[in-house]
Amino acid sequence: MTAVIDEGPGRGESPTSHEDRNRNHRSRRRTPDDLRTAVPEAGGDWNDGLIARRAAAKGTDTETGIAPNDEVRLPQVEAYVPSSGPLRPRLDALRELVGLSRARLDRATLAEAGRVLDEAAARQRLSSSHTVVAIAGATGSGKSTLFNSLAGAQISDTGLRRPTTSAPIACSWTDGAAGLLDRLAVPGRLRRRPQQSGTDADEALQGLVLVDLPDHDSAATGHRDQVDRVLALVDAVIWVVDPEKYADAALHERYLRPLAGHAEITFVVLNQIDRLPGDAADQVLDDLRRLLDEDGMALGEHGEPGATVMSLSALTGEGVGELREMLGRFVQERTAAARRLSADVDAAAARLRPVYVAEGRPGLGEVAREEFADRLAEAVGAAAAGQAAEREWRRNAGRACGTPWLRLWRWYDSTRRPGSLECPAQPAPPEEQLTARQRVEQAVRTVADEAAGGLPGPWAQAVREAAVNGAEGLPEALDKLAERAAGADGRGWAVSCFSGGAAGGAQGSAGPGGSTVVATGVAGASGVAHSGRVGGKPPRPRWWPAAVLAQASMTLLQIFGGLWLVGQIVGVLEPGFLTPALVMLAGIIGGPLVEWSCAAAARGPARRYGQEAERQLREAAAACGRARVLDPVAAELVRYREVRERYVTVTEFSTTVL
Repeated sequence: MTAVIDEGPGRGESPTSHEDRNRNHRSRRRTPDDLRTAVPEAGGDWNDGLIARRAAAKGTDTETGIAPNDEVRLPQVEAYVPSSGPLRPRLDALRELVGLSRARLDRATLAEAGRVLDEAAARQRLSSSHTVVAIAGATGSGKSTLFNSLAGAQISDTGLRRPTTSAPIACSWTDGAAGLLDRLAVPGRLRRRPQQSGTDADEALQGLVLVDLPDHDSAATGHRDQVDRVLALVDAVIWVVDPEKYADAALHERYLRPLAGHAEITFVVLNQIDRLPGDAADQVLDDLRRLLDEDGMALGEHGEPGATVMSLSALTGEGVGELREMLGRFVQERTAAARRLSADVDAAAARLRPVYVAEGRPGLGEVAREEFADRLAEAVGAAAAGQAAEREWRRNAGRACGTPWLRLWRWYDSTRRPGSLECPAQPAPPEEQLTARQRVEQAVRTVADEAAGGLPGPWAQAVREAAVNGAEGLPEALDKLAERAAGADGRGWAVSCFSGGAAGGAQGSAGPGGSTVVATGVAGASGVAHSGRVGGKPPRPRWWPAAVLAQASMTLLQIFGGLWLVGQIVGVLEPGFLTPALVMLAGIIGGPLVEWSCAAAARGPARRYGQEAERQLREAAAACGRARVLDPVAAELVRYREVRERYVTVTEFSTTVL
């Protein structure tokens, strides 16, 4: 983006003459090739108003500028923004940014960005070889006099009565500006042509459209409204101030300070210096520069882009020639419209910064995901389920390898213990149900706050809403997960986490041997007590048949030795108590020994089985939480990253936003 450069002396330099100071302000940096449009448009005629000065062909319609029987030809307008320039990708990114944000941001927040896009599209359809410059100022500042002086004719009325200018008046140096003036709503009766003398200065102004505005501090509110409307549409503006009102708060607070980002298309002209004695003009000009610096407006000094600040007298003509030369160079660069739109994009991006720029690095890390899975596992009772599965394995080992007498006693004892088929477990009390549900809700709130941390307000709210909406029915879904897993076959937990819309299960992996894990005797997320087995019966190791055979052998030894002793006692067999007693004792001692050996051998597989049960239930609960909560939250974060990338593109070539 190019700049209007003021290379005048700084405040600490020695004073120079008024002519030398103004000559320093003429230097400008040339436009880069990527923003230059050198081919003029094939322009058509436009309405000159009441005092048209061009030589119209005989028989030409003075209203339309088209000769009778001529074919109507629309001007071939050249777009001022080339496809390779930096402004076009910024506008495209801003358009995508607004489109992606409409569902998350309110209309008022995006209103300014939408206006900039609309104005950019409207300006691109119009002439690229014309530069529209408005002359604005306060009452009595002499802007109309300056307007007439630049045009070389008495076009705008001047006088002592205030306000003198009540509507915008336009003066165009070349044809083809009708569309631009229609956009400004300047009627045909207020469109004029300048008095041209054919000099080099007039040649440089070809393409200039100068607009004289009403007073911005007029007592008539309609005048101020017209000023605000036109200032939002022109390509550049010349602010005319006088020695009495150059520090007026209405000018600085209402216009110059908000438009500080438009410094490259801003001229600030101190008029009426003929009224100042001696070097007072230099002192006032330095003070004006100080005020502009406090407003945040960059000054075009020392080769830097910024506003042009100069002094002149429109009444005597002093300094007007320098301003005319600077305007000529400015117009011939053909980049004012692009620079104006670029500054508008900067201003819109600055307003949108609070809703797109986060303070930190938002997102869900692995630590936050693991903590969320831990909380869900705690709520569903995965750890207790693993312990219950381990105990179930060891009980099954005891049933398979225990002595018949001990197994008979355990069966009798189990009929009187809660949790068995004869005495089923009761639902957890309401207090436990509430606590389990609160665990799930706390887990969702924590992960939502973690994901939304550092996000701008609207996007943080969207993340929290996604988490809360997805968590509806999550406690019931976790209970369904545990309940349905008890009846799942060896193919795994084919349970949908979204079944029924509000509650469901989650897919998991099968346990050892293709069975499925279920929490036993554990209150789930809504307090329902679950069974604790793994798909019916736990798988048995290969050594279990040998252990059962050994236990059966010990039992047979006991029976054989006992029968042998009974036979000797009743006299059926010959006396000899030692041998049958030893056989019976071997069976009696061997049975518990085999059971103890089986219990020791089953301790490791039982622990691994319990750990696998805990892992599968934990993963299933985590999958359900991921599908219901983490995935919607991640989708919102992806959307935010998309709009953040677009916002970075919008501000990529800006020096005032990021």
